[in-house]
Amino acid sequence: MEDVLAVYTRPRDPDYPLVCLDETSKQFLAETRLPIPMKRGRPARCDYEYERNGTANIFMMFAPLEGWRHVKVTDRHTAVDYAHVLKELADRYFANAKTVVLVQDNLNIHGKGSLYEAFPAAEARRLVERFEWHYTPKHGSWLDLAESELGVLTSQCLDRRIADKQTLVEEIAAWERDRNANHTKANWQFSTPNARIKLKHLYPAI
Repeated sequence: MEDVLAVYTRPRDPDYPLVCLDETSKQFLAETRLPIPMKRGRPARCDYEYERNGTANIFMMFAPLEGWRHVKVTDRHTAVDYAHVLKELADRYFANAKTVVLVQDNLNIHGKGSLYEAFPAAEARRLVERFEWHYTPKHGSWLDLAESELGVLTSQCLDRRIADKQTLVEEIAAWERDRNANHTKANWQFSTPNARIKLKHLYPAI
């Protein structure tokens, strides 16, 4: 925990950008009856019945000091999918950075080994060395700012029925453009001194 909190106190450095990574899933739900549009004094109404159309995975890449985020929608959530997200971060979005400071939770696929599943050994090693790896503790994924940004995405964009992947991609892209155009950053104020007081029960008694 203190390792991640220390990372969050570092000043912004374009050569060492901080990027938080997290993912979630979205179930596709199609309407079975045409919704009734809203009228003056009456909200729109949807039937309680719906049709399940499968799911998609959503990767959130969030650079809180840059006011930048990118959301990638994939069909699956595998080690190979994760590895390709890291490659995009290293070679496309932060190609000019010396090292990308990566914060993520400790999900089993969030490791260097995933890169070796997706790429030849030499390429995997090159990508491993492009990152400085930091992990939130077990049951401490709330420390990952990408999780908070996913919460914003859910409340502002995904908290409704979406029927298919194409609609999901288009809606997320519009949300992302708006957030990035405004350079919306994170206002993180929880620090190590706070943790040592508020989470005292996590520390051993000496």
